[in-house]
Amino acid sequence: MSVSVRIPTILRSYTGGTAVVTGAPGTVRQLIDGLDADYPGIGGRLLDDSGQLRRFVNVYVNDDDIRLSEGLDTPVASGGQVSVIPAVAGG
Repeated sequence: MSVSVRIPTILRSYTGGTAVVTGAPGTVRQLIDGLDADYPGIGGRLLDDSGQLRRFVNVYVNDDDIRLSEGLDTPVASGGQVSVIPAVAGG
């Protein structure tokens, strides 16, 4: 089985407009690496130059914020759901 990944509108240009793509189970980092292989450039929008999650990108695995879990080492099981959500700033 695979993992479903919800892609925000701002990143859908990398996925050809597709809102939900699939990836392989593993860690969030492995999932992002796989997505970048399938959709070149998307990894650079999610991770900074040091390989860490960008400050204004939130990732949830089955509704749990990975920053409150194991970060990029958070496991994603087969059949899991991952949501990539850009932070919204306002003022």
